[in-house]
Amino acid sequence: MNDTNKSLPVVHQKFVEYLKNQGKASATIVAYRKDISQFIEYLKEKKITQVTSIFPEHIESFKQILKENKYTIKSVCRKLNSIKTFFRFLESENLIEKNPAVSVRHPHYEIAPPRILSKIEYRALRDCVRNNPRANVIVELLLQTGMRIGELARLELEDITDTEIKIRPYESHHGRTIPLNSSAKKAIQHWLSFRPKTKTRNLLVTKNGKPLQVRNIRSALNRFFREVGIEKATINSLRHTFIAHQLMAGVSIDFIQKIVGHKRLSTTEKYLELIKSQPSSTTKLEDL
Repeated sequence: MNDTNKSLPVVHQKFVEYLKNQGKASATIVAYRKDISQFIEYLKEKKITQVTSIFPEHIESFKQILKENKYTIKSVCRKLNSIKTFFRFLESENLIEKNPAVSVRHPHYEIAPPRILSKIEYRALRDCVRNNPRANVIVELLLQTGMRIGELARLELEDITDTEIKIRPYESHHGRTIPLNSSAKKAIQHWLSFRPKTKTRNLLVTKNGKPLQVRNIRSALNRFFREVGIEKATINSLRHTFIAHQLMAGVSIDFIQKIVGHKRLSTTEKYLELIKSQPSSTTKLEDL
């Protein structure tokens, strides 16, 4: 194979195509692409243009530069994961003889447990958005259904019935249905009476009738967290809170796994360790 086929831009593009063919989520592909692009830019400064010229010390040096540039340990680990995946791909394609990333270790850090809001916290959040119909439906749907922020942004009017919400399949996530409790149903009905008239079918829209983007939902929730004084919380904290409180209420762990779309039961089981609870058997969701 000639050197052109082993140049960094060429193999980078091959790697991205490989990820697409593997059915990886678009956000995952974007993250990998950016991480490897950043690594390649560093290598260019070292006058390295071929994958065969990369050695462990180059990866170690890149890792050190990230630390010096104040990247969090979590970010460094993520970028290192991208690099390791990149070199495993190169090895599988016989583009390199030896994988230089194998000996490179991740920096040590402890994974923080999921942030679960207390009843006082999530009730204060609900009170904060009660007079804002769109913010209210965002909080209620995330808190009462455990859906992901991307699923909420993509939710369309046709996906909602009087008794349940249909989550459509998306990339690596399977479709599923989520029962609607009274709090979520009331919030939806209230929002629909204020929702701007538009041809857009998304449930959540802007004042101009355009689909509300994930970044706008996230920034709005972060603002409300600050107003209420809820610390160290993210939008995913509402999903974590739904799972934990439903399990504490005695809802079946298998049912929760199905509702939130966890691919592995072990992912849901981890919450049992946090709440010091034992799985039960009911399939009736509680109103939070």
